[in-house]
Amino acid sequence: MINRAASNKVTGKKNLFKAAFFKTFRLNAITTCIAPIALLLALAACHSSDPSSDKTVFNINLDEGLTSLDPAFCRNQNTIWMDNQLYNGLVQIDDSMHVQPGIAKSWDLSPDGRIYVFHLRKDVFFHDDPLFSKGIGRKAVASDFVYSFRRLIDPKVASSGSWIFSDKVKGKESFSAPDDSTFRIELKEPFPPLLSMLTSQIASVVPYEVAEHYGKDFRNHPVGTGPFKFKYWKEGEVLVFLKNEKYWEKDKNGEPLPHLDAIRSTFIGDKQTAFMEFVTGKIDFLNDIDGSYRDDILTKSGQLTSKYKGRLILNSAPYLNTMYLGILVDTTLPIVKNSPLKILKIRQAISYAIDKQKMIKYLRNNMATPGIAGFIPAGMPGFDASKVKGYSYNPEKARQLLTEAGFPNGQKLPEITLTTTIGYRNLIEYVQGQLDQAGINTKVEVVQSASLRELVAKNGVNFFYGSWIADYPDAEDYLSLFYSKNKIPWGPNYTGFNNKQFDSLFRQAYQVSDNEKRYALYRQMDNIVMQRAPVVILYYDKLVNLYQSNITGISKNALNLLNLKGVRKE
Repeated sequence: MINRAASNKVTGKKNLFKAAFFKTFRLNAITTCIAPIALLLALAACHSSDPSSDKTVFNINLDEGLTSLDPAFCRNQNTIWMDNQLYNGLVQIDDSMHVQPGIAKSWDLSPDGRIYVFHLRKDVFFHDDPLFSKGIGRKAVASDFVYSFRRLIDPKVASSGSWIFSDKVKGKESFSAPDDSTFRIELKEPFPPLLSMLTSQIASVVPYEVAEHYGKDFRNHPVGTGPFKFKYWKEGEVLVFLKNEKYWEKDKNGEPLPHLDAIRSTFIGDKQTAFMEFVTGKIDFLNDIDGSYRDDILTKSGQLTSKYKGRLILNSAPYLNTMYLGILVDTTLPIVKNSPLKILKIRQAISYAIDKQKMIKYLRNNMATPGIAGFIPAGMPGFDASKVKGYSYNPEKARQLLTEAGFPNGQKLPEITLTTTIGYRNLIEYVQGQLDQAGINTKVEVVQSASLRELVAKNGVNFFYGSWIADYPDAEDYLSLFYSKNKIPWGPNYTGFNNKQFDSLFRQAYQVSDNEKRYALYRQMDNIVMQRAPVVILYYDKLVNLYQSNITGISKNALNLLNLKGVRKE
């Protein structure tokens, strides 16, 4: 993930590549204290098939260890998922990627687009905690948002989520609370995607007395206003949340949320082991399908195999994740001066040379959309493949462009090195084969994820694999990778792209509050990127969720945001 968000997106949220931290779940009765044992036994009873038990526990496995449950340090998918159960923000996103009220029931925007005034609900309470009077959670008020947002930009806190405000506000005085139910944000200049950005879990509200008391240890003493409350966490083994009986939201039928009694998360690192736990019913939900068992569970057309039909439910939809190859194009850099990739026609030839439909059929079981439009992915509001001209498979066109560039059939074209990580080696070797067929001699270099992140972040590699996962559902998040002022070391422009027309449109979009008009500008920018080809779009990802047939109410959204408040388990 390559993003300026909490995890240095070199390949998406903001991580160039998904790092894995895995531990197998086990309970040790000797080292685990009595209270957690009692809790886990109670949860096991809830999970049992005893028809007399009406308690429901949602069992999930997290494939990476959690670094924190403090929203100020919400940096990867698993922490986003868990924070989404514990906390609320001013606004929230629905499954159609539209901003909906959260703790803010309504809001106003000043005519100049710089001042947002949020009007808060009066029935939202923090989870109970001994640090509150009599241990009872108090009402969340506007001053809590002032504290929470000032905390994000406080250098002493060093929040990895500070990016959402760092270049948009003058300082802590930009957040104010005229009264308990009114919260005000003043921006330095208009930023139309702000509401979308505020749906991020980073922008959750926390109680000042609890966060101040625990300081850095708030990471494992979380208190929020969300549908579930924290109960127990043994890192790398088990995490337990319980139902928030005082939660403020109701479902469409007027029933109080959440419907589940608890969430139990394990941390099984081995994908085959986790899959076996899932197919035997010990885990209720599985995210993504690993290549080691993909063909067992999915047909090449992306459907459940007959072996699992009726037993499991497949949830698939567009996922805001663009998988691509990045090309360093800043000719002022020494590494670029002698690279054949500085030639536009060679970059365009690379895009034409790759059969993306065949690639996703055989390597992804059709769980992706071919990247034949722009950098902005399918599923993003405003996406329109008919209005952004990308690159379809056309090997003849690729050869023609090589000839026009002075390298007929690839003769005398220097070997090009494409750098990737072990997790994507098969995909990149497929690309290598396609390029070789077109006359583009390519060498694949495989490095560790951390090494590639560092290389890309220092302009140390000409041609690299990457992905970009959305932090918020607005295409500005993707186009920021090509704004010249975001060049390294100031931002996520890892290709060194610089285009005056693009920059002008990028700045102009900040002044346009009308979504459709802004989307039209976004598409113009995306077309410029495609014409200049600093990236090769491989595919737009699809979320692939599997869950047991007794689970209902699982959300399906392009952010792959796990939302368990409306889930039922029969």
